[in-house]
Amino acid sequence: LPDADLAADMAAQGSLRLARAGYRQYEVSAYARPGRRCRHNLNYWRFGDYLGIGAGAHGKLTDATIGRVHRVAKLRHPSAYLAAPVDALVSQRRLLGADDLTLELALNALRLVDGFPPSLFTETTGLPWSRIAAVVDRARDDELLEPRRDRVVPTDRGRAFLDDLVARFLPGD
Repeated sequence: LPDADLAADMAAQGSLRLARAGYRQYEVSAYARPGRRCRHNLNYWRFGDYLGIGAGAHGKLTDATIGRVHRVAKLRHPSAYLAAPVDALVSQRRLLGADDLTLELALNALRLVDGFPPSLFTETTGLPWSRIAAVVDRARDDELLEPRRDRVVPTDRGRAFLDDLVARFLPGD
């Protein structure tokens, strides 16, 4: 593997070539021409719901009536999936707690070049903004995030060090 400096140079050159061809970065690892962004992936990054259909599939469903987010996983092995009765296709069901919700929103929404509106945090997690306000402020001070009136946007540096930025949203950090 190339060292970190060479990898960064390669990424910059690739980004420049894509820009010259009319592609714009809209997510940490995705580029598209105007109007051609992947709606499927954008749903993930905006913490939307999705169904998992088939062997090994995962899903995320929000029960809006009680404000709970559930993760489900189907049986992984195709033969076990096909042999299972319909009521036994789910191998794992998990209700996300406040720490999981906070981390998952950060893990997804901070991938977007345009960031996310602060209202998305409360709307999708049911948690108050105050839960992450101090983390956002520290990330701003470290030039990883640029909080604006209507959006929280990862800086170029924040996207380059996305794993470190997201780790700040782990419990106890």
